[in-house]
Amino acid sequence: MTMIQTQISAVRSRIDAACQSAGRASAAVTLLAVSKTFGIDAVTAAYAAGQTAFGENYIQEGVQKIAALRHLPIEWHCIGPIQSNKTRLVAEHFDWVQTVDRLKIAQRLSEQRPLGLAPLQVCIQVNVDGGVSKSGVAPQEVLALARAVSALPHLRLRGLMSIPEPAPTFIASCALFKGVAAVFDQLNREGIGLDTLSLGMSADLEAAISSGSTMVRVGSAIFGAR
Repeated sequence: MTMIQTQISAVRSRIDAACQSAGRASAAVTLLAVSKTFGIDAVTAAYAAGQTAFGENYIQEGVQKIAALRHLPIEWHCIGPIQSNKTRLVAEHFDWVQTVDRLKIAQRLSEQRPLGLAPLQVCIQVNVDGGVSKSGVAPQEVLALARAVSALPHLRLRGLMSIPEPAPTFIASCALFKGVAAVFDQLNREGIGLDTLSLGMSADLEAAISSGSTMVRVGSAIFGAR
């Protein structure tokens, strides 16, 4: 067994334990392997361990991997910031986008999604802790953006994503994640119909799962330090 396969197994064990502690089924949480800056060999090793969903932060790098591994049934998520001049690349190559934070970007993704492809699955990025350097929509602005994105063709709004600043304790992490979960619940009460809450990374996935996350984005715990 390779190092990557061993580490994927360890991460899955952490997810299982966190789900058990939270009284949730392990199948309720999807593992997204964040493969940014790691090469095709690393992705192939993770795929051999049964991992089929991968996240890329850098669009051009991600497109190159998608092209090289097109023969594998991999689900590719764009989890990095998107500038207007990169929306076509994202729309043409990725399956998911988790970082929609402006209607303009969503409109361009919708317009540029090839008709022969399935709708692009999208999440709205929420700036839950108000970090001025962070991408994302303020919690009080999410509902209006969600309604607008839901009306666009060629996109399917699936949920919310957030990357809060690291918190000093498990309880503090949970408080931040639960803030996003509360927005998620509000949108569903408004009839938006979301099913994906993308919260938690290598260091805080247990707190995220405890707070309701349905997808954890794990990089260094699988592939090692960058």
